[in-house]
Amino acid sequence: QVHLVESGGGAVHSGDSLTLSCAASGRTNDSYAMAWFRQLLGKEREFVAAITWRGGATYYGNGMEDRFTISRDKDRSTLYLQVNSLKPEDTATYYCAATSPGIGAVSASTVGFGSWGRGTQVTVIS
Repeated sequence: QVHLVESGGGAVHSGDSLTLSCAASGRTNDSYAMAWFRQLLGKEREFVAAITWRGGATYYGNGMEDRFTISRDKDRSTLYLQVNSLKPEDTATYYCAATSPGIGAVSASTVGFGSWGRGTQVTVIS
C-alpha cells in the first residue's frame, strides 16, 4: 500500500501557473505508475496524466498535454503536476494515485489505481 498526500492547490487567477505535489510513502517501488486525476463538481473523475515510476514514461489524457506536465522525483518520492495557463474550467479537486501491485500498464481509467490521496482543491478565478 502506498500513502499519498497532495498539496499545492488553492485559488488562482486565469492565466496563472500552478504546481501540485504528491508526497508518496510506503511501498512506492511496488507501483508501476503514478497518476493525476481530477474531479470537477458533479462529474466523474477524469484522467489527467500518468508517469511510470521507474522509467519516467509519460501519458496524458485527451487535450491535457498542452498545458499539463507530469514529473516525479524518485529520491524524494514525490509526484508533481505543473499546470500552465489555468482556466476556470480547470477548477476541480486534483487527486494523485498509484497503481496496485501487479499492475504493469497505464490506463486512463481509475481501475488499476489502488492507492489514492485525499485530493487538493484548485479554484481558478476568471
